[in-house]
Amino acid sequence: MVLDLGAPIIVFYGLRWAGAGVFVALIAGAIAPTLSMLLRLTKDRRVDGLAVAVLGVLLLSAGVSLIDGSPQFLAAKDCVLTAAWGGWFFLSLHGPRPLTFRLSRPLLEGRKVFDFRQRRWAPPSEESWDQVWQRSPRFRRIWTVTTVIWGVALLIDAAVRVAMAYALPIDAIPGLSGALWIVTLLALQIITNIYFLRSGLWTVLLAETDQTPLT
Repeated sequence: MVLDLGAPIIVFYGLRWAGAGVFVALIAGAIAPTLSMLLRLTKDRRVDGLAVAVLGVLLLSAGVSLIDGSPQFLAAKDCVLTAAWGGWFFLSLHGPRPLTFRLSRPLLEGRKVFDFRQRRWAPPSEESWDQVWQRSPRFRRIWTVTTVIWGVALLIDAAVRVAMAYALPIDAIPGLSGALWIVTLLALQIITNIYFLRSGLWTVLLAETDQTPLT
């Protein structure tokens, strides 16, 4: 997180303070994800697909920016990443399990959830999430809707990044872009957890059976 989000901002403003040009500062700041990729490759002995994608976006945006002489495209490069993530969320709806289901499962499956009826933390049922998926229409709908929420939010995030890059001074973009990551993820966490509560996810996980029909 430090390399991928914080370092590009620090490098950009450090170089601009030292008198470097916009292109040099933007490209140097965007090298941090490459360093992150190399560190993960050295540690895990495998290539991180996301880091490779980041590097590809950097090279593409740098090339286009140098051709048309405008740094705006390079400044807006993060929009490609968020748009790709948003598209991936929507594409996952056609797979066996939505993306939010797969991302949340390692974090939530088997962990205690808050039982609002008894006002205490309680262990979920002994069923696996695959079993709950098979028996509960509500459970399936919750993850479908959550995936749509994340996909739409990330596409909006991408659009905002493009608007910022072409409407605001270039020197303001790296800082605002980093702040937008925090705002987007924080807003999504809040919205997602409110939806989980209102949709009855925790009730489904606590129950041995859930025959609630879809409405």
